Amino acid sequence: MYPPSSDQLILARAVSRAKWRVVPFLILMYMLAYLDRVNIGFAKQAYQAATGVSELAFAFGAGIFFLTYALFEIPSNLLMHKFGARRWMSRIMVTWGLVAAAMMFATNDRSFSFIRSLLGAAEAGFFPGCILYLTYWFPARERAQIMAIFYFGSPLALMFGGPISGLLLDLNGLFGLQGWQWLFLSQGLTSCAVGIGAYFYLCDRPGNASWMPAEERQALQQLLDAEERQKRVAGEVTFLSALRDWRLIHFAAIYFLIQITGLGVAFYLPTQVAALLGVKVGLLVGCVSAIPWTCAIVTGWFYPGIAARTGLRRTFGAISLLGIGFGLVVSGHASPLISIIALCFVTMGIMTAQPIFWTFPTSYLGGTAAAGGFALINSVGAIGGFVAPNLRSGAETFFHSPVAGIYAIAAAAFLAILLFVLVPGLTPARTHRLAVDEPESAPSLQ
Repeated sequence: MYPPSSDQLILARAVSRAKWRVVPFLILMYMLAYLDRVNIGFAKQAYQAATGVSELAFAFGAGIFFLTYALFEIPSNLLMHKFGARRWMSRIMVTWGLVAAAMMFATNDRSFSFIRSLLGAAEAGFFPGCILYLTYWFPARERAQIMAIFYFGSPLALMFGGPISGLLLDLNGLFGLQGWQWLFLSQGLTSCAVGIGAYFYLCDRPGNASWMPAEERQALQQLLDAEERQKRVAGEVTFLSALRDWRLIHFAAIYFLIQITGLGVAFYLPTQVAALLGVKVGLLVGCVSAIPWTCAIVTGWFYPGIAARTGLRRTFGAISLLGIGFGLVVSGHASPLISIIALCFVTMGIMTAQPIFWTFPTSYLGGTAAAGGFALINSVGAIGGFVAPNLRSGAETFFHSPVAGIYAIAAAAFLAILLFVLVPGLTPARTHRLAVDEPESAPSLQ
């Protein structure tokens, strides 16, 4: 094996520098975004007891977030592509932080649903914007691991957010506010503060990163520009042209099912753990709920990277989804200890299936097509977020059994396996050069 050339070493340093500068801040942003959308799962018991919001109204309000999120997703991401990530992502965070804090005033069915719908509109564009932003900074062969690391934001939000939310709920009565009000207020204002910081911390692309040495900045930007040109040569340049390709709908359908499983678990994990332990949601439940997400982080560190390096992304993704489905089924019947272990496999599957999935559309779409395409995929996934709590609640009501809801979410995971293994190969030979996973012009960073 020949030693790496000087250009490869410069590029490797640039990627490493960008990884340590950009990714941790994006993880922090994603943690807050995820926590602000699922913290109602931690507040559920106390919130419903204090406000009288019914179970069906809660499920509807939890899900309506994703309908308005989906409605504004595509225009938000297209505007980010036009105006730049730094300004637009900062705007999104400040807006959703204010709305999330306003949840402290949602005291009945109507106000709960209304503010949740506003929250979805405010946050629209954030996640696909982050996916698009990562394509601005990291070459294709690095993207699976980078996206897996970025996805740490969701388990970290639940791992640390669980105990923190439990502590905030225990502040019931402090300064005349109930615990659930402290939860919404403090987490929403934290998002506002980080959003303001994002405006000063982020920059749009490596080419204008003053914190990166000139030779590294130039090498990384040149490689990313070369990858973008290869996508343009393939012909998928505009969003409308991408819409005419059935592969985009295939991607969206997969992500729809993945989001049903992920959010169907995230919204109800605290209450499921509380039922297993026979206690109310609080600090103890928050700490126990953090165990599955800790396992998810450990697995997410290496598993998606192995999938990309071996070229077996479909196989590894299917195994992740299999872990979700079987883990859910076991968690509905086993002892508390076995159920917690099963839930660890569920969260590990959620954590690893998503970054593996995103390596397919990010290798396929570039330019405006990427901005709109990623938003469309995430919009359809957001509808899955609306379906998840209503599907689970509806199944439990119809069959008069909490296990029925778990089965319904598991069924989505099993269906996703079928669609995942049918993802077409995105290589020049098999897609008439629609896209490439690893451009020939890209030097190895290994």
